[in-house]
Amino acid sequence: MHGRSSRVDFPTPTIMVKSNTDSSISDVASGELSLSEVLEARRLFKRFWPITRLVEAESLSRLTGKTVYLKLENDLPTGSFKPRGALYALSTNRTKGVREVVAFSTGNHGIAVAYSAHLLNINATIVLPHNANPVKRQKILRLGAKLIEHGRNSYEASIVAKQYARDHGAYLLDDITNRHIVVGSATIASEILDQAPSVDAVISPIGDSSLIRGIAGMMQLMAPGVKTIGVQPKNAPTYYEAWKKGLPTDIRLRKTMADGLSTPKADLENVRVLSHCVHDIVLVSEQQMLSAVRHLLIEEHVVSEPAGAASTAAVVALNSTEFQNIVLIVSGANISPEVLRLALRTTGNTLKKS
Repeated sequence: MHGRSSRVDFPTPTIMVKSNTDSSISDVASGELSLSEVLEARRLFKRFWPITRLVEAESLSRLTGKTVYLKLENDLPTGSFKPRGALYALSTNRTKGVREVVAFSTGNHGIAVAYSAHLLNINATIVLPHNANPVKRQKILRLGAKLIEHGRNSYEASIVAKQYARDHGAYLLDDITNRHIVVGSATIASEILDQAPSVDAVISPIGDSSLIRGIAGMMQLMAPGVKTIGVQPKNAPTYYEAWKKGLPTDIRLRKTMADGLSTPKADLENVRVLSHCVHDIVLVSEQQMLSAVRHLLIEEHVVSEPAGAASTAAVVALNSTEFQNIVLIVSGANISPEVLRLALRTTGNTLKKS
């Protein structure tokens, strides 16, 4: 279930270079990104899936008094944005002789690595924490990857994955530090600029930070007037706290239904990138995310997991007259039945403007 057919759907775009950039320059760098790599990634993805849709969320436009669009990353084959980075990274490194990949994940990155490895005929091993979302766990197994379960969170799972890579000579695809992952995420911003040239802000969830680094870096490169705003759960504000202080800080994580946004530790280099290219970061509660899941399903006919609905919760909570045309990243739809039932039991208005 996705956006209603009555809503405006933008035509399939051509790859566009904004006028404030000299398109004759073949390789324009912005931190972790180069334009040539982003365009190369878009050409690669065209072989495997259509460009994800960008649709106006009429109910959210009415609620906020702004024009609000949804970038439907749940359109992708695994139900999240993650195949962009995984496929580009594996495709790039396959030419270097990679025959096995290992990754650690709370779920969506693991699915994406398993999916991409399957496409490219590469063996995959995924390490998940013991309490992983059962929907995501089953998708990994169905894609033929070997599954290892270890620890309570992604950091503890990462220890096993890194050791596995050393012991087996496997390629470790770490979406916290791998720059090809960021290039994959940057293609989302490239598509948005084609689909909604009038955009002045993008709201993106922050988990390991690769999604927002790609989007914000690409906007800084191609359309510096477009601001990127991050969103994290109040129960897992790892990068919010690090972004405020300018360096990683120890925090106590509480349980969150947005498992994909729960990151135990912030990476220092990633914090430095965010400090230069992210305009603001908003925190949302568990109830706000559940309400956003329900709102997207009932009002927009879009299925989203709590992490994917976080940007919807944020746009309603955002008290700003600065932006009029806002794109929300719906980053994933792999919601467990239990959380979906919880969201549907949410009473009253699905979302309220504060």
